[in-house]
Amino acid sequence: MSLAQLFMDRASGGRPSREVDWDAAYRDQLPRVYNYLRFRLGSDADAEELTSRTFEKAWRSRTLYRRDLAGFSTWLFTIAQNLAIDHLRAHRPHLPLEAALEVVSAESPHDQAERDSNLARLAVLMERLSPRDREVVALKYGADLSNRDIARLTGLSESNVGTLLHRAVRELRSGWESPEKP
Repeated sequence: MSLAQLFMDRASGGRPSREVDWDAAYRDQLPRVYNYLRFRLGSDADAEELTSRTFEKAWRSRTLYRRDLAGFSTWLFTIAQNLAIDHLRAHRPHLPLEAALEVVSAESPHDQAERDSNLARLAVLMERLSPRDREVVALKYGADLSNRDIARLTGLSESNVGTLLHRAVRELRSGWESPEKP
């Protein structure tokens, strides 16, 4: 055992631990955490902010991570979930108008308007779902987690997650295809 491993074991309270490859974890998990938060919050700016805070909090708490209790992505998404809940409770105000000057888009105004319209319509349809269904849909399609990972994260059974997703997607699809606007 190297001196660095002994130091890491001592820093983690004597628990055997292995250092997480933070560069690889960041590359792999960043898009998933961002998409989860975007689904959950509906705002790109808030999703970016909370994604940054998720990784910052994970880095500061890295000695508390225990591989024997949960996978890294489960631990990371628990941090993201808690930050999203705190954010929603606080009802933070929107960004100032000046922030829009810094946004650069490669999309045409028509494409951007259509995307924004579709996202707004999806947000209205998502609001019709129960909070639990919204959370499961955000974890599945925003964070791109498997049903098994969602089950571990939420405490539901894997088959229950599949059933909830099936019903929620069916309800969303039905609302999307209906001729009336949501």
